[in-house]
Amino acid sequence: MDIVKDAGFLHGKSASTPFPLGLKLSGDCGAVIPNPDAYRRLVGRLLYLGFTRPDISHSVQQLSQYLHKPCEAHWKAALHIVRYLKGAISGIFLPSQSNLELQAFCDADWASCTDSRRSLTGFCIFLGKAIVSWKTKKQSTVSRSTAEAEYRSMAATVCEIRWISYILTDLGVSLHLPIPLFCDNQAAIYIVENPVFHERTKHIELDCHVVRDAFKAGFVTPSHIRGSLQPADLFTKALSLKVFGFLLSKLGLVSLVPSPTCGGDVECHDQQAELKVEDDGKDVIDAG
Repeated sequence: MDIVKDAGFLHGKSASTPFPLGLKLSGDCGAVIPNPDAYRRLVGRLLYLGFTRPDISHSVQQLSQYLHKPCEAHWKAALHIVRYLKGAISGIFLPSQSNLELQAFCDADWASCTDSRRSLTGFCIFLGKAIVSWKTKKQSTVSRSTAEAEYRSMAATVCEIRWISYILTDLGVSLHLPIPLFCDNQAAIYIVENPVFHERTKHIELDCHVVRDAFKAGFVTPSHIRGSLQPADLFTKALSLKVFGFLLSKLGLVSLVPSPTCGGDVECHDQQAELKVEDDGKDVIDAG
């Protein structure tokens, strides 16, 4: 709440989503604001908050691109996140009773950057019902198709799964292989399963080998998931209130404000949330 208080929004109106639907930011959107350091400080605090708030990952990534030359549109978008935080005091829920099986979801927003036309990678990884890793990152090169962008996202996710698996192995946790990797692009999944390179895929050969080797070794298995059930969409694009709320429920974020239906009992509220996360998680997996 310190961020909300310092911005002067403690008693102001809250926002329902962290990023306005349809808003496209760019590096050339007007004059630099009079106090760019205030923008940089705010974005820095939001980046730190993002370590425990996956719901603002995409929004903060968008703002962090313009630290060198923030304009009025960037500042308004940053304040919009603050207004969202005012009405969404939540945190990651780590259930005490959960399995230790990994599952990952990845997505990409093709050519989303208006300045460079580079695509956006987004993924989230769960250990049981708890989200343990997530990322929103602009891809390093321009992708020539949605399939290519999605495949690069799969490669980044596989690398993250590898890193998490090393940590779990060091802790003595036995991994259940193969680890499901959910993607909503059939063409990207076909590239994994097709062992032949051709003119349209050989330029992404390095990423192909990263994912394909993991697939051939039985480490991951790509599975299709309907776009409407893809939680990784939260990390690649701004969503409508209805879609945002539906996918957010699958991340396991729990409101830190006690529910009136539990008589103000936070523990009771968390138990209700755990049941909801478990039910929603099954829906996602079954849809794959």
